[in-house]
Amino acid sequence: MSDISRSSTGNNFQASTAGKGSPSVQSRVEAVKDKVGDALDRGKSGIADSAYAAGDSLSQDMTKLREDMASIQQTLSKLMSESGNEAYKTARNVGSAVASQVGGVASDVASQVGDVANDVAAKAGEMASSAAAQAKTFASEMESMARRNPLGTIGASVLVGVVIGMMSRSRA
Repeated sequence: MSDISRSSTGNNFQASTAGKGSPSVQSRVEAVKDKVGDALDRGKSGIADSAYAAGDSLSQDMTKLREDMASIQQTLSKLMSESGNEAYKTARNVGSAVASQVGGVASDVASQVGDVANDVAAKAGEMASSAAAQAKTFASEMESMARRNPLGTIGASVLVGVVIGMMSRSRA
């Protein structure tokens, strides 16, 4: 009769025989022990490889998300800046056009209208600057929110992508 007992470490098997020593039983026990050890090593290696690949993929996705957020911030800032400049130019051109149309008789009125147009243009420029600053603040807030809660940001990005996809599909 043979008894197979497990040691306190859990991986070492010992075979003891009562009576006659049986080398074939010991060799079988050793073979099983080697196979189990190899299987555990392969399992550990597979888990480690999967975890490394998942971590690498997540790192790449987070880097891409940061780049996309920075691009969105730049685009919003550029849009606000350009729209403010265009509003300023338009208001200034309107003021100049009105002043040139009025002529000599109403030069005082024309200059007042030009001053008003310049004031409007200046206020439009201020509003555009304020809007650009708010857009930058919003983009910065979005970036800090993404840093604080990356999974929520990924979820929101997926949701926005689905909504955009649904909208573009309905137009096609």
